[in-house]
Amino acid sequence: MASNMFNWVELATDDISRAMTFYEKSFDLKFKTEEMGALKMAFFPAGDMKSYGASGALVKGPGYVPSTDGSLPYIPVKDIDASLKRVQDNGGRILASKKSIGQYGNIGIFEDTEGNRVGLHSM
Repeated sequence: MASNMFNWVELATDDISRAMTFYEKSFDLKFKTEEMGALKMAFFPAGDMKSYGASGALVKGPGYVPSTDGSLPYIPVKDIDASLKRVQDNGGRILASKKSIGQYGNIGIFEDTEGNRVGLHSM
């Protein structure tokens, strides 16, 4: 397989407007929104299909339940400490402060305003 295993991430929300505000303020980004049947989706900005990493969306709808259990998606950032501070300033909760993972860089973990566990990664 020549590409990464995963190419899409969906984060469950109870309040999609609150979640959008949290991620926009914490990570300085803007969402595009769309409704697909019973689902309300807010799409994270994405590069072209050849860009490194996966994109995704915030999703509100049947079967989407925020959780700190299970899968743990990671967001690439330049400065984990600064990113965790913005997360906390915007209503998120720090679950694990910055820690080294050796040659693979550093990670930190937070809980967003919806109750999802999300990681941060930097080199």
